[in-house]
Amino acid sequence: MRRISLGLVAGLTLMNGTNVLPVRAEVQTAATSSATSVAERSKALSKLLSQIWEDTLKHSPELASTLGDKRYNDQLSDYSAQEVNASLARGAGYIQQLSEIDTAGLSEQEQLSKDLMLRSLIDAQEGSRFKEWEMPVNQYDGLHTSLPQLVNQLQFNGVKDYDDYIARLKKIPKAFSQIRTNMEFGMDDGRMPPQFLLEKAVVQAETLANQKAADSPFSLPLKKFPKSVTAADQKRISDEMLSAIETDVLPSYQRFVKFLKVQYVPKGRKDLGAWALPDGEAYYAYRIRQSTTLNKSAAEIHQIGLDEVKRDEAEMLAIIHKMGFADLQSFSAALKTNPKEHPTSKDQLLEAYRGYIAQMKPRLPELFGRLPKAPLEVVAIPSYIEKGKAPAYYEQGTPDGSRPGRVNINTYNFADRSLASVEVVAYHEGLPGHHLQISIAQELTGIPEFRKQLGYTAYTEGWGLYSERLGKEIGFYKDPYSDYGRLEADMWRAIRLVVDTGVHSQHWTRQQMVDYFHAHSAIDETTIQAEVDRYIAWPGQALGYKMGQLKLLELRQKAQAALGTKFDLRAFHDEVLDSGALPLDVLDERVGRWIEREKTGAVKE
Repeated sequence: MRRISLGLVAGLTLMNGTNVLPVRAEVQTAATSSATSVAERSKALSKLLSQIWEDTLKHSPELASTLGDKRYNDQLSDYSAQEVNASLARGAGYIQQLSEIDTAGLSEQEQLSKDLMLRSLIDAQEGSRFKEWEMPVNQYDGLHTSLPQLVNQLQFNGVKDYDDYIARLKKIPKAFSQIRTNMEFGMDDGRMPPQFLLEKAVVQAETLANQKAADSPFSLPLKKFPKSVTAADQKRISDEMLSAIETDVLPSYQRFVKFLKVQYVPKGRKDLGAWALPDGEAYYAYRIRQSTTLNKSAAEIHQIGLDEVKRDEAEMLAIIHKMGFADLQSFSAALKTNPKEHPTSKDQLLEAYRGYIAQMKPRLPELFGRLPKAPLEVVAIPSYIEKGKAPAYYEQGTPDGSRPGRVNINTYNFADRSLASVEVVAYHEGLPGHHLQISIAQELTGIPEFRKQLGYTAYTEGWGLYSERLGKEIGFYKDPYSDYGRLEADMWRAIRLVVDTGVHSQHWTRQQMVDYFHAHSAIDETTIQAEVDRYIAWPGQALGYKMGQLKLLELRQKAQAALGTKFDLRAFHDEVLDSGALPLDVLDERVGRWIEREKTGAVKE
């Protein structure tokens, strides 16, 4: 799982606001009405796309920081309702300006860039009716956890970096105040997360609120100073940072915890599914389209999930029968008590992931013509958020490689976690999965910056799931437990199609979700409990994995059937990866054109 699904984050896609008319915003125009030649229209499009991207970074300073852009390192996003509406107004203006640019005669990539930007902007306008900004907090995401996690993504190379960070810390009280106001709007509108998930968020926020300033994750930059910072500056910076944490950060968390406990949590909704929200069925349909980039109903996806579970189950049974077990239940029981299949320490778990990534790396040239340059590391998920997190997630590095990509591993309750799943997760999150795909996208040339960072769940997570199979194709998963783990990981994503649609469309209970997991997998209890809560908190997101994988497999089979002996797996993979993340319908069209070129030997423009 990718830690962050990067798109046009705060300014365009996440801040879906309310009651804003699609009028032209007061923004710089592209002056396209007089641009008639191909060269002029190309320049106008490039300028406008750059302007939109710069606007995104300006209004999403945390995003800019994670990308290594330090211009806004002393800022936090404006989370107010006023900015929600202003963002939509800017987006409406950009839609109008983009619509004025005729792309006839422009390159395929230029036309694609315009289409993708328009799609993102229009999607934000359509989604504004659901007011997601009024429910900004749950156990899986929210300002209370995103702020301390941001610290690990920052780079401190000199005094200014520290001073900017201190200035950012001092803005935290305002950010929490804005988030609280948004949550109050949600209370009034009946847009509330499930109560039991909010109780988990209280524990997360309270853990941070009760720490001493010097022990807080916000003080991590003080643990090691670069040589360029003098002793005198180190003393001043330490005093100012600890003071900001003590007087601005911790009181903000304490006030937030009190608000949650006294006012917010008691009003949390009792029904779990998105169907219980105002306009809930339409909202879930919107989330399905966002996640899968396909026109599928909840009922269709539920049935696909049931079919995939049945197929995976047959393959899993074949493996465990060879191992001497009669059924999944007996294997599951034996796996839970087999000491060899559980880590004895957090370090052993981390080293297991590192080992599988290391064995995959030299084999990548067999699968890809283009490889990423960005470094990769494996680290533990911070302890203050590990309890509610997935077993692992990927966090992309900076485009310049100064901060490596990271596979974050959940070491909470490590002895209960199964080593059988480590190999498959290492390939999904690291190589040839997320790190390879996202790093290649960041390193592309000749496309706008937003394309290098754009994320579509079905593409990025579909690629991660598809990548799990590539290890099998080149001879890995030699241990039958790991091979079972590979199939169980696939089953896990198939189960998601069933339980996500189950809870959000078919009114399933949480226990029904848990029972379905137990009936069709040997996934450990810690993971199951965290996962079902994740699906409840994040409607539709989990659907993108399996739907994306199935589309990639479909396109590969289509290409193999059409090209026969001309089919080159490395060339196919390079084609899938050479334009950054794409909606699945767009990818389908691009692969179709690639197939025709391969048939005829035509040169790509």
